[in-house]
Amino acid sequence: MICRSIVASLALLIGACGIENATDWTPEPYVQLQHPVWTRDAVIYQINTRQFSQDGTFDKVREELPRLKTLGVDILWFMPIHPIGEVNRKGSLGSPYSVKDYYGVNPEFGTLDDFRILVDSAHSHGFHVILDWVANHTSWDNHLLADHPDWYERNWRGDPHPTPWTDWSDIIDLNFESEELRRYMGAAMRYWVEDVGIDGFRVDVAGFVPLDFWEDVRKDLETVKPVFMLAEWQQRDLHRHAFDASYGWAWKEAAHSIAKGRSDAGHMTGYYADLISTWPQDAMRMLYTSNHDQNSWDGTAEEIFGDSLETFMALSFVSEGIPSIYNGQEAGLNKQLEFFEKDPIAWRDHPHKDWLLKLIEVKTDHPTLHNGDWGGRTEPVTTDNPRQMLSFVRGKGRARILALFNLSSRSASVTLTGGAVGGSWCDIMDGGQRRLSIGSKLEFEPWGWNAYKICTHDAETLKDSQTN
Repeated sequence: MICRSIVASLALLIGACGIENATDWTPEPYVQLQHPVWTRDAVIYQINTRQFSQDGTFDKVREELPRLKTLGVDILWFMPIHPIGEVNRKGSLGSPYSVKDYYGVNPEFGTLDDFRILVDSAHSHGFHVILDWVANHTSWDNHLLADHPDWYERNWRGDPHPTPWTDWSDIIDLNFESEELRRYMGAAMRYWVEDVGIDGFRVDVAGFVPLDFWEDVRKDLETVKPVFMLAEWQQRDLHRHAFDASYGWAWKEAAHSIAKGRSDAGHMTGYYADLISTWPQDAMRMLYTSNHDQNSWDGTAEEIFGDSLETFMALSFVSEGIPSIYNGQEAGLNKQLEFFEKDPIAWRDHPHKDWLLKLIEVKTDHPTLHNGDWGGRTEPVTTDNPRQMLSFVRGKGRARILALFNLSSRSASVTLTGGAVGGSWCDIMDGGQRRLSIGSKLEFEPWGWNAYKICTHDAETLKDSQTN
């Protein structure tokens, strides 16, 4: 008690004497990096060069750039383009994630000059290009093992080894306790930005590499030009100084579980509760219904989602997050692409092309749906049927988007019980108009959904918004 009294007296004395407390309690944004302005309403499109065409070359990708421009995507993410290791190779062609030379290009795809031409052409079409980067490990026959054996982790026998607890037998782990390795890896990444002209990276298993390395990389690359960094990981700390976006794995797991009937809309509600309470708005989460890993190992999007696929596609575009499309989804990709062999996409006309066109258009045209701080935060809307319905409003200033999703294979009857729903709303897909308020009753088909923009800012609308 005596000690506490002394401390209290000292605090009063410091205040009376005008001495300022050394602690600065001023809040500051958690995300300290600056997103490139071209990511504001960006949609990512992942390209598996090997399977993108029968030839599997950079030139064939370049020929398709006008089509991708028409689709409306913005950021082209190329799976690794480096030479692939031959020692302990899986399959006849190997995994693109078994990198033999960080400065080289896989001759299967073309030459370095071919890739430079592709990057320049992509830029001329208004795209930005990011390259998949594998820093955690190399192939067994990467020259670094012979040149710098101390750059690799060692097991209890003193031998290089694959990533522990995985079946990645075709790779061996690097040791980022080496300053020289960090300098080499940072210089290699800078080379692709500064000399080849790419605009950033998607980083494979980003959490397996120390965070301070990625923070140093981001700082160095920003001296060249603004870059976009996407982490294959799910951790808030990555966003402070290193990455613009990270994987929304929890969103994906909730979507899969609901689609398979293993859980209900409450699972997705839990994702948004965590998002709002834990993740800064400016930390972009990448949302997707397919990518190279999911397609090759888990199943096609149609196999996983069934009748709910278009619903979850729509949710990935109207939610907070940066949406991603895997090549072939616009053609209704209906097979699992081989990972270690040639297995080209069967391109065809499919309704999902028009569906994605519309979703991209909606995202682009409504600033409330833009990425990061450019868009609106997700606010809950409650109903009397929370096991089936996910409902929310995204607001930015006076603009609002109301989204209502029946995340079930059964029809749903719901009554709105809370949230900023009062007003006249225009359907963002078909333009239809309706008036809503607390107590409004709505009907939804299985996996049915609606998204509305506020179309009348009258006194009642504003009153409802403030009250609810």
